[in-house]
Amino acid sequence: MLRPWSFEDADFLYDMESRWDVKRYIGAAPSVMANRSQALASIRRRRALDHPIHGVWAIELSSERVLVGNLLLKPLPCSADDSPSPSQDVEIGWHLHPDHWGQGYASEAGCAGLAHAFDAGLARVLAVTVPGNMASQKVCLRLGMRHLGRSDAYYDAPHEVYQARLAQWRR
Repeated sequence: MLRPWSFEDADFLYDMESRWDVKRYIGAAPSVMANRSQALASIRRRRALDHPIHGVWAIELSSERVLVGNLLLKPLPCSADDSPSPSQDVEIGWHLHPDHWGQGYASEAGCAGLAHAFDAGLARVLAVTVPGNMASQKVCLRLGMRHLGRSDAYYDAPHEVYQARLAQWRR
């Protein structure tokens, strides 16, 4: 189940994002959370996103009411050489707690995120992964995303880019 982040989730978010093995592939200069107050600030930012398509959601096992990670759907930023503003491209991404890696939750959440994006009228969604992030690249392929190759068009760094198009996507 995808749901909005709650302030009651701060301990989980801090535990997940204070781990280097979770954060090592996220952002141009990856860093881990240093304290619970950073988790609360992150939840505030996530909750402030008020958009009919884009968002950052908690992934929860509905049967057990257990958090497993994070799913995002947001505009991709252009590289600084091009523009400081977002591009027209929309990114899907996932970050899971290591206790829940390898259990299919990223693929299941990614499928729900793509369904949401396509139901809302987007024609395509991209995933950008650090070249060494083989686990996320495998999720992209399981989701039926097509590998477009390596590009430095986003985040001022080279990334492997995957694409899902509404016309080719199957749930």
